[in-house]
Amino acid sequence: MFKFIIRRVIYGFLVLVGVLVVVFLLFNVLPGDPARMMLGQRADQESIKAINRDLGLDRPLMIQFIMYANDLSPFSVHNIVDENHFLFLDNEKYTYTKLFTFAGSRAIVLKYPYLRRSYQSKRKVSEIISQSMPATAVLALTSMIIATILGIILGIISAIKKGTFFDNFNLVFSVIGMSVPSFFAALIIAWIFGYLLSDYTGLNMYGSLFTLDDYGEGEYLDLKNLILPAATLGIRPLAVVAQLMRGSLLDVLGQDYIRTANAKGLDFYTVIIKHALKNALNPVITAISGWLAALMAGTVYIEMIFGWKGIGYETFKALEKYDFPVVMGTVLIIATIFVVINILVDVIYGMLDPRARVK
Repeated sequence: MFKFIIRRVIYGFLVLVGVLVVVFLLFNVLPGDPARMMLGQRADQESIKAINRDLGLDRPLMIQFIMYANDLSPFSVHNIVDENHFLFLDNEKYTYTKLFTFAGSRAIVLKYPYLRRSYQSKRKVSEIISQSMPATAVLALTSMIIATILGIILGIISAIKKGTFFDNFNLVFSVIGMSVPSFFAALIIAWIFGYLLSDYTGLNMYGSLFTLDDYGEGEYLDLKNLILPAATLGIRPLAVVAQLMRGSLLDVLGQDYIRTANAKGLDFYTVIIKHALKNALNPVITAISGWLAALMAGTVYIEMIFGWKGIGYETFKALEKYDFPVVMGTVLIIATIFVVINILVDVIYGMLDPRARVK
């Protein structure tokens, strides 16, 4: 089991390295002058040169990549003497603990990953992400919990009542749910329930997780605003989980050990819950993990339409303004979440089914 976990961690690390390379190269070939974005169009040449030198944009592309990778790494090598060195340990940039020094002017440090600063607001990208991530996490987790619970229940009922009206209706709902794009569903649901029927539903088309109080002096948790975006975001995973649960359970119910359990006279629902459900859940767990990571990454349209100020909202606004450090930081964070979730699910799947470790 330990070797299995190590292999998954190594694979995940290699995926993140690949994402880092692609993201860095992609955003370094796009047009735009970061110095002018930060200083404005009336900036003088000396200020532009100073910004380019601080960002490392006056150096070769390979050096820029080394600088960026070194900034992101929790363990990094820095020069502690020469301020003009491209790996100089700047106290204003990094929050670190020096582990040891070598070669007189070099040091190995343990630090928080440095995601650079926003071109527009000058704030650290890590601060922007840390403030917007809770809203996205609440939205994605709520959607996934709703989709998982309802999807498993609907899938079990459809498998038990195969061929009935309920099963056929569930199939039609699932096809529609998997086919309709999220942004289109969001527009329709926001228009109907958040605009046309708002007087009856009490729901707003736009809303954030935290809302200002009546005096404008503080914020309070407003879960009512979570209903529409969470329901919209959960439609597709709900449809997938329901059909996957149905198909998996029907496959398990046809196995020999289920026939043996029925032949022994066990109660039908006992057979379903104690014998069939555990094995039928394996592919569902895998799907849930993939969808949870996908929901964390795919909330951009939902957050924009419903005014939900999470990480997707910040990414969209940064793309509009060519604020590349924010976009790069959010993409890397989302990729890390995706990889970590998949590693955890692989480990859980390996515990449930020892055959997965061999594969």
